[in-house]
Amino acid sequence: MSAIPADYKYSQEHEWVSPAVDGVVTLGITDHAQSELGDVVYVDLPEVGNTYAKDDSVAVVESVKAASDVYTPVSGEVVEVNEALDAEPGTVNTDANGAGWICKIRLSDPAELDALMDAAAYEEFCK
Repeated sequence: MSAIPADYKYSQEHEWVSPAVDGVVTLGITDHAQSELGDVVYVDLPEVGNTYAKDDSVAVVESVKAASDVYTPVSGEVVEVNEALDAEPGTVNTDANGAGWICKIRLSDPAELDALMDAAAYEEFCK
């Protein structure tokens, strides 16, 4: 299993969220998810200003093998998207836990973070 950042929280759908900074988290797909998808060729990003409920589809990641929805494990408003993925969608493959992030969300219910897995639980989930 590749690196699973210890300070992130994880969903059963293989998304991660970073620790909240001023009520905003960064959302991406896990390294496990990108390795299952294969070479990412396109990311359909959400619109800044859109609001989503927990478990809504916020983006689509397309690979040479499949297209997969990205679900938000938290509710809130998209305040920024990773526009660099328009030109370099493969960044999701090379740095899923960092530069391959999808969007930033201002939390509407920070308590939703408590329902997500920590790194140890996510690692066990992936076995």
